[in-house]
Amino acid sequence: MRSVAAVRVHLVVVVVLGVATTGLVLVQAWLLARTIATGDLAVAVGALAAFALARAGIAYGGETLALRSAATIKSALRRRLVRHVVHDPHGAGEVVTLATRGLDALDDYVARFLPQLVLAVLVPAAVLVVVARADWISALVIGLTLPLIPLFMALVGWHTRARTQRQWRLLERLAGHFLDVVEGLPTLALFRRSRAAATQIRAATDAHRDATLGTLRIAFLSAFVLEVLATLAVALVAVEVGLRLLYGHLDLETALLVLILAPEAYLPLREVGARFHASTEGVAAAERVFEVLERPVPAEVTGPPIAVPRVVRFDDVALSYGDVPALHGLDLELVAGTTTLVTGRSGAGKSTLLALLLRFASPDSGRITVDGRDLADLSTQQWRRLVAWVPQRPHLFDASLADNIRLGSPTAPLVEVARAAERAGLA
Repeated sequence: MRSVAAVRVHLVVVVVLGVATTGLVLVQAWLLARTIATGDLAVAVGALAAFALARAGIAYGGETLALRSAATIKSALRRRLVRHVVHDPHGAGEVVTLATRGLDALDDYVARFLPQLVLAVLVPAAVLVVVARADWISALVIGLTLPLIPLFMALVGWHTRARTQRQWRLLERLAGHFLDVVEGLPTLALFRRSRAAATQIRAATDAHRDATLGTLRIAFLSAFVLEVLATLAVALVAVEVGLRLLYGHLDLETALLVLILAPEAYLPLREVGARFHASTEGVAAAERVFEVLERPVPAEVTGPPIAVPRVVRFDDVALSYGDVPALHGLDLELVAGTTTLVTGRSGAGKSTLLALLLRFASPDSGRITVDGRDLADLSTQQWRRLVAWVPQRPHLFDASLADNIRLGSPTAPLVEVARAAERAGLA
């Protein structure tokens, strides 16, 4: 609610539709009881049909609006997530899973669980008030049995929530691991480790499948428990109403009103239980999205413009990849107006040196300074605006030629793009 305005609008609409639905339930029950008790069918049948159509129309319109709200909410969260991870690209596999399947699972929470939660508050309370005015004994029975359903829902829900969060963590781990394996497949094949990687993916997949089936088992069991509780509660009301009706302590219209409204009191709570299990995956994913969004953006993303440097210095810089040292004790000074040629055998650390200079990697020890300032304290974006780099394998992106030329300066005007193309012999 704090993050996305569409949620607040959606909740207001849900409450209004919930109040309208509650009113229709009560009026329809009263009209049905009166019609059966009096036998006056002339106007009642048409009115009942109109109320039934109105309830169906509200349900259809409510779900349509809810799905649109869910799409708006998901879109807003995706945009925020993408903006955030552009500056903090941590856990690519996790972010891809969250932005796609994770947020898609919010449909059930926004479009179905939240409206049902509102009905679960409004309808039982309204039914209790109406039944209490008609028959206080039945209202007492309903009032004593109603809290049992939320109690069991809470007990099962806490367990389900923990299982669903575990299931989601396993899915994230599987997605991230799979992405890493795909990116490193040539290396794995080169060192003949592809079978071991496939075994690890299979193990992660099996763990995720087991967690999913465990969550489903709990969902089915809880649905059975809620159905049994609601059925027994309605049966209890029906028995006491039937006995009092048999002995003449209750009139037919009141008895019918109570019997028609009693299931309506329990139905929203049962539906909330069913919707809760369908929505837990989306809620777990949304919580992970907010964890990502709440991670502080690295300080180097923002900062003032950097002047063209005069001296770039490497002081005792070292960097290792795992247990393999790429650079060790490197001292180097790059002075403005000079050209430096770095030569060496394959694996000597030439590409690593450029990766450090471009901020694609950070040294394990030592310092890289720009005019005396630590490179790690400078804005990455501003620093890279001062760097031109031709990699070993240049890549053309699926965009216009002008957009490819603008890669280092996305806001450059077309005149500068044309000048750059001409200087590169591309006019």
